[in-house]
Amino acid sequence: MSMRAEVTGARRVVVKVGSSSLTTAAGGIDPARVQDLVDVLAARRAAGVEVVLVSSGAIAAGLAPLGLKRRPRGLAAQQAAASVGQGLLVHRYTEELARHGVIAGQVLLTVDDVTRRSHYRNAYQTFAKLLDLGVLPIVNENDTVATSEIRFGDNDRLAALVAHLVHADLLVLLSDVDGLYDADPSRPDSSLLRDVLSVDDLGDVRIGRTGAAGLGTGGMQTKVDAARIATGAGIPVVLTSAEKTGPALAGEPVGTLFHTTGRRRPTRLLWLAHATEPQGTLVLDAGAVRAVVERRASLLAAGITGVQGTFLAGEPVDLAGPDGTPVARGLVNFDAAELPALLGRSSHDLKRELGAEYEREVVHRDDLVLL
Repeated sequence: MSMRAEVTGARRVVVKVGSSSLTTAAGGIDPARVQDLVDVLAARRAAGVEVVLVSSGAIAAGLAPLGLKRRPRGLAAQQAAASVGQGLLVHRYTEELARHGVIAGQVLLTVDDVTRRSHYRNAYQTFAKLLDLGVLPIVNENDTVATSEIRFGDNDRLAALVAHLVHADLLVLLSDVDGLYDADPSRPDSSLLRDVLSVDDLGDVRIGRTGAAGLGTGGMQTKVDAARIATGAGIPVVLTSAEKTGPALAGEPVGTLFHTTGRRRPTRLLWLAHATEPQGTLVLDAGAVRAVVERRASLLAAGITGVQGTFLAGEPVDLAGPDGTPVARGLVNFDAAELPALLGRSSHDLKRELGAEYEREVVHRDDLVLL
């Protein structure tokens, strides 16, 4: 049996576990499942591997104490369950890790923590210090205060972005299925895909969605999307079941290995591309599209023909061509209400008529990513 060099050579690993792998169907935390997972992670740490855990399960863990039988649909109820469940979940991890002499550290992230320039360096430094101190970070999205993230986001994508943020060598996605199949795994004619050289090669694969327990928000599609993000940024991905965590982290050929397809990108731009919802759209003329896409230039007011949506300076907006197709996303330097008076005018004219503060780029190239 050949071992996977991508796994055995990894010195820093991000492991993501979903709600269905941690909780009972009734919604409470399954102590035995948490214990089994922690035992494997602690063993890898003892072998000299740094581990970051991205753990779902906060909302699911809060259901039983609140007397809820299923994950609520309303945002406020989900946030209440997350508030109750997050503490229970981390407490369980803390107790289990303590058996191995390992300290747990909770990290709750929002998109702003890594897309805004002033925040993302701090997020990296926090992780680096935790790992330097021997702490095992336990990461979750900040569901208690999240809005669009809690409804449209998922922890598979979060795990891929965290893997890039912490400069991980490997991402392991744990599911209730032991890998990616070319059809429904319950069908006798389905086959496990051991290796995926490019997620773009999965056009003929029929990918399922939410698990049978109904506790998670993701499914196989979100895991494939996460694999696309990570592998495109130079990080290999192993997808398997929670029961096979040990063999997977040891490098045994279990589950599905997604091979890398690209190189590492600036962390903040990866988050900007994959973890933000645009608050509006700037419509560009053909010349501005060429400048942004081909020359990777900043966007100036002279190249904008229209403004759609309501947004504030610092928020993400899409940059679209004359046909309305988004070509890039960036953090805008002006409020939506300010921009109509600036459109089509040169920076020199704006400075002369309105002052030096209006000479700046509408979207700086350092805050812009191509889609």
